[in-house]
Amino acid sequence: MSRYNNPRRTWQYTNEFKTKAVQLSLTDGIQVQEVAKTLGIHPMMLSRWRKEYREGKIVADRCKKLTGINKEKKELTKLKLLEKENARLREELDLLKKW
Repeated sequence: MSRYNNPRRTWQYTNEFKTKAVQLSLTDGIQVQEVAKTLGIHPMMLSRWRKEYREGKIVADRCKKLTGINKEKKELTKLKLLEKENARLREELDLLKKW
């Protein structure tokens, strides 16, 4: 039996990163998939972190203030608005092509 010489790289994420990701995903009107895509992680990982957060396994360091969360919320909201506008413009273009 051959040995596996190239082990997979596993990423280690800090509790601060996990907490920030979970809090972003809990924002109204923003889906888990959108947050995961923005952060470059798999949606299942974020779902698992959300479960661990609810169970108290992931706890934010109370001494550190979570920075940048408002900026990321604004970016996700802006992305969502741009996607809606893009869909609307595509529909208008389709209507113009029918004329």
